[in-house]
Amino acid sequence: MLSIDLNCDIGESTLLWPYSIDHDLSLMQYVSSINIACGFHAGDTDTTQQLIAAAIPRNIAVGAHPSFPDRENFGRKEMNLDEKDLYRIIYQQIEFIAGVALSKGVRIQHVKPHGALYNMAARDHRLAFILCSAIQSYDEDLMIYGLSGSELITVADCMGLRSCSEVFADRTYQDDGSLTPRSSSNALIEDESQSLEQVLEMIIQGTVTSVQGMKKSLKAETVCIHSDGKHALKFAKTIHEALVQHGIDTFHP
Repeated sequence: MLSIDLNCDIGESTLLWPYSIDHDLSLMQYVSSINIACGFHAGDTDTTQQLIAAAIPRNIAVGAHPSFPDRENFGRKEMNLDEKDLYRIIYQQIEFIAGVALSKGVRIQHVKPHGALYNMAARDHRLAFILCSAIQSYDEDLMIYGLSGSELITVADCMGLRSCSEVFADRTYQDDGSLTPRSSSNALIEDESQSLEQVLEMIIQGTVTSVQGMKKSLKAETVCIHSDGKHALKFAKTIHEALVQHGIDTFHP
């Protein structure tokens, strides 16, 4: 039987009016893992505590979602930090989420970088190595979620860390397997049927069709739905129900 993890970047509602914790909690009924904002681009302690408390009875895996220190731009502005500073902020954010989780009696499963940090680590070997080093130093058993086929996944695998290749339900792709930049008008998928078609293609066929019409092979181990997307809740519900209909199990890795 095919199986897939459905993950959601979450805990970002403090900066995303009109979203709220209720929106995040509603999304959690359809996903198997969550990536919680660590306070550097969004999020706060109270929100983190509520989300982890809600995840426990649902058997949802909890992960840290670290970013550049950039609340003003929601972590989507590229930054060139000193290696020591970059290592420190990544470690600090993981430590924050892990500490809250431990206070609730659970351990975090994974780390997934956010925004510009995610995209830069997908192509920059040096940055990917620093990120992986910080994760490994905190807990070598943590899993790294990264863009399928990216430098981050390659570096994690080379360092002997567990990795999980991520694909997206609400983003379009380029011929090389990279995500279409958010600055492009066709970067986001806002049509429910298009999103579902892409998700099923990636899971069942192991390919994605780029905006240019080219089919690109990829490894799909976890599918991301962004909580800040206009149709996030609708997409999550539709995708979850379709996977059940296709006999595809949803469970965290």
